[in-house]
Parts: sequence; structure tokens; C-alpha cells
Amino acid sequence: MTRPALIGDIGGTNARFALVTPGAFAPHDIHSLPCADYPGIVEAARDYLTRVGATGDQAPREACLAFACPVHDERVVMTNNHWDFTKTAVREALGLDLFKVINDFMAQALGVPHVADDELVTLQQGTTAPHAARLVIGPGTGLGVAGVFPGRHDWIPLPTEGGHVTFAPTDEREQNLQRHFRNRYGRISVERLLCGQGLLDLYIAHCSLKGANPRYQKPAEVTEAAGSGDPVARDTLLRFLKILGDVSGDAALTMGARGGVYLCGGILPRLLDWLPESRFLEAFAHKGRMSAYTAEIPVHVVTAPWTGLLGAAEALHNPEVE
Repeated sequence: MTRPALIGDIGGTNARFALVTPGAFAPHDIHSLPCADYPGIVEAARDYLTRVGATGDQAPREACLAFACPVHDERVVMTNNHWDFTKTAVREALGLDLFKVINDFMAQALGVPHVADDELVTLQQGTTAPHAARLVIGPGTGLGVAGVFPGRHDWIPLPTEGGHVTFAPTDEREQNLQRHFRNRYGRISVERLLCGQGLLDLYIAHCSLKGANPRYQKPAEVTEAAGSGDPVARDTLLRFLKILGDVSGDAALTMGARGGVYLCGGILPRLLDWLPESRFLEAFAHKGRMSAYTAEIPVHVVTAPWTGLLGAAEALHNPEVE
């Protein structure tokens, strides 16, 4: 009987594990375990494998795990939890013949080609160029920006640090916002605005510009207030999506993403009703002499819950991923 492979998508709070049949991409036996309950990745993985009965002669010999932190060195130190390990120690402790460690947003990017059509919400139909790069961008704890390119046999990941490019205001409101943020932070990256904390900071900045006292302390509270008709929260949310449109269009031009733009992460699926009301698509396409180019790029929101696990399954035997 063929052994399954272990795949995982590990963030600061939860570790999502699954098994995948060799040669397939669909994860099964998916469990989400709180990272705080375990001293490290080995203990969490062992508990997961015990829960799903993948032990003994059914224990995986291959694994690909994605982590929300830098993973290029032998030692991996999680950014938002206490886990700290070396790749060699984990491979030996779990008895693995093959062990790949990738960044969580690379996993998102590699997972996008395997997302089902009914787990995509199309914002702009456009025309998909079959042999062109796809842009994957997603606001969450930070702003992830990556790409995938269709190689001869496998998807080729195009990792970037595009979330750290400089914020460029496009109107008077954004110039005022830029001054507010520059006084606080100095240089302003787009990630400073386009993430969970950025949404809250945008709200506080709007309050400052309007002479109002901030009433909310969490990004989710701002979103909820916007839905309840709070005018400052509403302006904040619409501005967040407009700036995301600007940045996504710029990144699509930089990457030549005629294969499509895929909006990922935990924030945007909760804002689906706001996107048509916002200026996202106007900002995405409004690129001067290149407006006709960006207006033809397909734009989708990814609503699949396990895109990172799909990407880990893709990476497992993809020779383009070390």
C-alpha cells in the first residue's frame, strides 16, 4: 500500500496539516492544530499523524511544510510563535526521506493553479494568456506578492518582496495620508497600508484627517463598523481596496501577469460585497498608456480555504522548488 505524504501550512497561530496521495494534489484528513499547544513542529506533526492513523508502516516518508516566516536558512525561526528548529533535525525526527520547507506565500502561489473554478470569484473577465505569468497577491498579516509561470513540465514559482515597494499616492487624499504615515514611520511601503494592521492604521489616519476620535481598536471592528454605516470606517475600507487596486495593477505590469491576477489571503474573501462598490478595478486598470493592457488581465478572488496546502502538494515533487 502506497504511503501518503505529509503537507502543512503553518502560520503564527495555527498549523494546518493534511495528507496527500502521491501523484495527486487534493489534500485529505485536514486538521488545524493550535501552535501554542505544542513545543515545536515535530510534536505537532506527530500528534497529527497519530490522530489520522498515519503511523507505523503508514507513516509518511515525504513531507512539504510551508511556514509564515523566512525559510532559506537551515535554522527556521517562526516570526509569530515560539517554534524554532533546524530542517535536518525535523527530517530525522520524523523519519523522512524527502523534506521540503517553503515560505507560506510561495505555497499560496503554487496552489493557485490547482484551485477549482467554483472557488474563484471573477472581478474582471479579461483574456487569459496561456503561457504567461500569474500574479498572486494577498493582504493578511503582511502583503504577500508572488507569481507562478507555466514551465514545460511544472509550475515555476516567482517569489518576490513586492509588498515592500514604496507607496505612491495618486490623489490629494492619499497625499495627505502619506504625510500622516511619513510623520509616524518615515518611508512608507505598500505593506504598511495593505494588511490587517494597515487597515486599522488607515482608519486612525482618516480620523486624524477628519478631526474625529478613533472608536475602534481592531481591523475587524473597522470592517464591521463600515457595514453598519459608520462613514469614517466606510471611507477607510473603500480607500484600502482602491489602494490595493493601484498596487495590484502596478505589480501586474511589473510581472507581465497576462495569465491573471489572483487575490488571496484571509481578508479579501470577507470583503467580496465591498469590492464591486469600491474603486478597485478602476485603480487596477487606470495605468495611463498601459490602461488597455491592464483592462484585459483577468482578476479573481480566491475563496478556496486550503490554497497553501495545494501549493505544498505541488511543491513536493516539483524540481523547480528546492
